This record gives sequence, C-alpha cells and structure tokens, in this order.
Amino acid sequence: MAIHELYPYLRVKNAAEAIRFYAEAFGATEKFRLTEPGGRIGHVELLLGSATLLVSDEFPEFGIRGPGPEGGGLSIHLHVDDADAMIERAVHLGATLLRPATDHFYGERSGAIRDPFGHEWLIGHSIEEVTPEEMQRRYTAMLGGA
Repeated sequence: MAIHELYPYLRVKNAAEAIRFYAEAFGATEKFRLTEPGGRIGHVELLLGSATLLVSDEFPEFGIRGPGPEGGGLSIHLHVDDADAMIERAVHLGATLLRPATDHFYGERSGAIRDPFGHEWLIGHSIEEVTPEEMQRRYTAMLGGA
C-alpha cells in the first residue's frame, strides 16, 4: 500500500481566527472550507507554498479538541526564505517566541514560536548544505562525544 501525501490537521478553539493568523503570519491561502449551520468550521484546506494544512474548529461532542495555551506536543516545521523575518512577523501578530532564530549544526538557521492557538512552529531557512555523516559528526561533538 502506497502513501501519497501527508496532511497535518490542526484542531483549534477558533478556526476563523487561526485561518486569519496563518494567512497573515505565513501567507497561507484558503482552498475551501466547510461550515456547519451554527458557524463552526468543520474543515478548511489552506495552502502554505505547495503544502496543504487542514484546520477545523473544536467539536468536543466528538472528542475533537485543540491544544491548550501551553501547547500540545505537535510541532510543524516551515522551511522558508528568511526565518528571522517570518518569526518576527508571527510574534508581531500574537505568537509567543519560544526560541529566537540561531544557526544550527545541521545547516539551518531556525527558531520556534507557539501560535495563539497552542501549536508550535519551527521556522527555518538553509544556511549550508550538510551531509548526514557531517551532521552526525557535529551532533556527536556538540553532545560531548568523540
């Protein structure tokens, strides 16, 4: 059996606000949405570059809940042109800065934010091509190994 695609599906307390945030902070564009008669968003598909992100409101009556304000164990990695600028924009729009952008041993400059809906985003850009072997060597050295 083949896997064709993987879609992260975020459940949030206020999907309409989350959609606005993802559009302003990350440039997401909406493909389509399904809204129940009471107004809750049952499903929306957003494009972030060529990737699709799915979002819905919470539906506690079906066990569908988003993370709390302290997070929830899921993180999404966005690979962008300028991590510093995107992190700054997200924080300006209400995200919490978890880690400022810094250069890392694996050839990326990245940092992390938590969006206003509890999801963690790792945001980075490439600064150097690093082979897996060199990455392992650097990782081992960083952790005090030989």
